[in-house]
Amino acid sequence: MLNMDFSQRVVVNTAEQQWQPSPAKGIERKLLEREEAECGRATSVVRYAPGSRFATHQHPFGEEILVLEGTFSDETGDYPAGTYLRNPPGSQHAPFSEQGCILLVKLHQFSRADKEVVRLNTLKEPWLQGQGGLQVMPLHSFETEHTALVKWPAGELFKPHRHYAGEEIFVLSGEFIDEHGRYPAASWLRSPHGSKHTPRVEEETIIYVKTGHLPVLNTA
Repeated sequence: MLNMDFSQRVVVNTAEQQWQPSPAKGIERKLLEREEAECGRATSVVRYAPGSRFATHQHPFGEEILVLEGTFSDETGDYPAGTYLRNPPGSQHAPFSEQGCILLVKLHQFSRADKEVVRLNTLKEPWLQGQGGLQVMPLHSFETEHTALVKWPAGELFKPHRHYAGEEIFVLSGEFIDEHGRYPAASWLRSPHGSKHTPRVEEETIIYVKTGHLPVLNTA
């Protein structure tokens, strides 16, 4: 098990991690959270070498992907950097990459009732005005879970707030900051239910953020 205590705050700078081999030749990963070896809940940064592929496999509790670099492919299409995908519970595919790619991948974390298939090219989707100077691009919502990209203008300070059912952030560009530390691009943060912070940025920063999806535990 890795980082499976959801009452704890976790921060990983994935740029400082070493790549580890996966069961498929040419595909490596950096593990962020993992329930069991090769099964159960997992969040990883995954790198496909050019021409590498996985055999056909199922996702009993779904798969979520954000393409960070290159082009990711499966039998449903080719998905360039900036694409956000959700494959619902019970889906299967045979993924590959002809030119190579890097992905943020979350496995085994869907409600069985969440059946929506999502294919969004975030480079073509509009930004919506959020609170203050923030711009928001909604990606998916189901029950209490909300996933979005958020663009912070240089110098933005957000109000102090708490996270019901937690918050998870992956810094895509710039540097995210709060009273606990500074998080450069490629940093992953997971904050538990009831956690509080006052985030800010000094330079324009874009983050992937998911809220309302972690166990509601007593963190007192």
